[in-house]
Amino acid sequence: MKDLPVYIETKSRGRLDEIIEELEDRLNPCVLCPRQCRANRYAGETGYCRAPYDLYISSVFPHFGEESPLVGKKGSGTIFFTHCNLRCIFCQNYDISLFGEGQRYPYSMLASAMIQLQERGCHNINLVTPTHYVPQIIKALNMAIDNGLHIPTVYNCGGYESLEVIMLLEGVIDIYMPDIKFLNRELAKRYCKAEDYPDVVRSVLKEMQRQVGDLKTDEDGIAKRGLIIRHLVMPSSVENTKEVLTFIREEISEDAFVNIMSQYHPCLGTDDFPELSRRITNKEYTDALYYAESIGLKRASNH
Repeated sequence: MKDLPVYIETKSRGRLDEIIEELEDRLNPCVLCPRQCRANRYAGETGYCRAPYDLYISSVFPHFGEESPLVGKKGSGTIFFTHCNLRCIFCQNYDISLFGEGQRYPYSMLASAMIQLQERGCHNINLVTPTHYVPQIIKALNMAIDNGLHIPTVYNCGGYESLEVIMLLEGVIDIYMPDIKFLNRELAKRYCKAEDYPDVVRSVLKEMQRQVGDLKTDEDGIAKRGLIIRHLVMPSSVENTKEVLTFIREEISEDAFVNIMSQYHPCLGTDDFPELSRRITNKEYTDALYYAESIGLKRASNH
């Protein structure tokens, strides 16, 4: 079973049902993320993320704009879930994360979507912003496995995760892809309304690394298991970027696969933040790349 996704063995041992039950215990009241809202979503309450109990999805499609080890020739089977527990003021997908634009998906419908993505040749099931829907997603995954799902799962998140939930996902997720935003508490408070984000993301990334290790690919360069880290370079935030990259090098791995991203642009929520009213400069971006190289990060680039 070593060449199959980890969830195959977990299900064969009967552990997947136990994980689903333990995750559901964290849903009502909801303590799935560090916000700990304790909203009774089953009874119709919504917490900070505004997500209902039922799954809502914005889109399902083969994505060719993700990191190259995920995309390959057939694309990453991407599923965009609505709402978010961070609500970053610079979010470029605010119509999905803030306004919740999408449609309701019963478990069977999500399971079928996973199978359809696999049938289209996608190399993985890429779960985008899954944090607040984890129990429902894993229930659908369980159904998809029964119908023949056998490609890796990708947990594509903002890094603001419950450590306890991530620990429960051991043996379910093949590839973790967190976006580590800030290790400066003031920036995290100002832009994400999450002053504890730096402490949370440090512990979460360490746990993800413990579970899956550095990114491993097959002979065609397709990701099979491991950690992919994203970091978006922000305007006038060079010291934060250096702190992020140093943390990855010293406390995660010198071989960590790090995508240093340059696509920041001002959007809906940045009007009241003049320091975010511009794109980053070429120098800000190249300085980030040079710094990563200078400290010995071997797989940090624009992937």
